[in-house]
Amino acid sequence: MELKGIHHVSAITASAPKNFEFYTKTLGLRLVKKTVNQDDTSVYHLFYGDEKGNPGTELTFFEIPRAGHNYEGINSISALSLRVASDEALSYWKKRFEEADVVHEEIKERAGRSTLAFKDFEGQRLILVSDEANKGVAGGIPWEKSPIPRNYGILGLGPVQLTVRQAEHTITVLTQLMGFRQVGQYPSSVPNQPDIIVFETGEGGTGAEVHVEERTDLPPARLGRGGVHHVAFRVDNDEELRAWIERIKKARFGNSGFVDRFYFHSLYFKEPNGILFELATDGPGFDTDEELEHLGESLALPPFFEPQRKEIEARLKPLDTKQG
Repeated sequence: MELKGIHHVSAITASAPKNFEFYTKTLGLRLVKKTVNQDDTSVYHLFYGDEKGNPGTELTFFEIPRAGHNYEGINSISALSLRVASDEALSYWKKRFEEADVVHEEIKERAGRSTLAFKDFEGQRLILVSDEANKGVAGGIPWEKSPIPRNYGILGLGPVQLTVRQAEHTITVLTQLMGFRQVGQYPSSVPNQPDIIVFETGEGGTGAEVHVEERTDLPPARLGRGGVHHVAFRVDNDEELRAWIERIKKARFGNSGFVDRFYFHSLYFKEPNGILFELATDGPGFDTDEELEHLGESLALPPFFEPQRKEIEARLKPLDTKQG
């Protein structure tokens, strides 16, 4: 029962068309699934990833058109990161962001790696992380039809950052319940705040890290467009997921139990500071109901929603997602 790394991160957007434009054309990710939020089928759920949406490469967005602004603060997933192959790739991206008027910082070191922080059109906080010296979970394979040269393409998800008032409670869950191990720390960019602590699981490396930031100067976050809803961690298969469900129950955490998302199977629970965690299986995968060549082009619905297709499509605004 060892978590293999980060599975996916899910965030909120108020505009599926603008989101699709930014993440496919500016960042060069592939839309691997256009489906609906299974808890509210009136809105889109978009999945981006590498060439086939391998676990560990999936960045997903719920479209909530009337979502308010995201307010930064404690008890939140305060940043997510995306892996690139080298320090040279960061220089490419810095120039690309300058040309595209993408808000970004300078290249700087975080946790011993070169990084480049930037924001999307809604203020989503993202960090490009160089894998130049990385050892650990392998990255994905950029899609050959991406507008980004393959040697500079995004390889998958990097570390997620959790910002909390009292780090001790979150750390206890990560280490004693979920099996993460502390591997380092680095200074906060904010004066008079504790170091950010680095934890890893599985093979470790950029694809398997959680960075915990304790902040005493912030109010509670308020989730909205440009914010992160939850982070999911990789579980090998259903048998292991059911063992995790029992483990979470024994620890007396309220949880969702087994949830069938069709493309993977999940368990949801909140850690003590209120951040939503998900454990998700590596399979079955996104090519279960679509040909690999045509992923994301049409509205895909799990079999249990197919009888409602006409009603679901009637509530959704058309979204052209042809790529390449």
